[in-house]
Amino acid sequence: MATTAASKPPLVQKLRGLTGEVVKFGIVGLSGVVINFAVFWVCINGLGLASLRSNIAATVIAIATNYLGYRYWLYRDRDAASRKREITLFLVFSGIGMLIETGVLAFTVYVLHLDSHYEQLGAKVIGLAVATVFRFVSYRTWVFTALPEPEPVAVAAVASTADAAHAADGQELAAQAELMLVTEQIRYAKAE
Repeated sequence: MATTAASKPPLVQKLRGLTGEVVKFGIVGLSGVVINFAVFWVCINGLGLASLRSNIAATVIAIATNYLGYRYWLYRDRDAASRKREITLFLVFSGIGMLIETGVLAFTVYVLHLDSHYEQLGAKVIGLAVATVFRFVSYRTWVFTALPEPEPVAVAAVASTADAAHAADGQELAAQAELMLVTEQIRYAKAE
């Protein structure tokens, strides 16, 4: 799809949009971090589970709550035509993020032998920071994809339709409107 220089937003506008997205991602992520650390702390202290099991349980619960925040708040305006694809990719990339986080924790506990609860929390912070960068890039790039931009042909068709509407009688205008609706339905059917 070709875009004209006039249709491209300026760099400053793109950065403002990205800044807002990063802030919202951080808010949803921070709520997930609070849930993650709370569940982790309860699992290792209250339930006496091993640190890796506690981390996996905490991360799975945080992933579930984060999906709701991302889908219904942060990326609500993104293409949701294929929820199966979206959820599958979300779980795959979240799983990779969990492996990054758990790997850092495992390295800290089993290689460095730093196994106090506070040392484990420190390892979780480092692992979570690395996994968060990975998740942000993968979610915005592959999971919650942007809605497709209208194609220039469709824009030209709308402009020519508007010109023709001035010269056409009521029946021609209705036929052109029907054609535009059918074209839009076909385009959205292809997106699904």
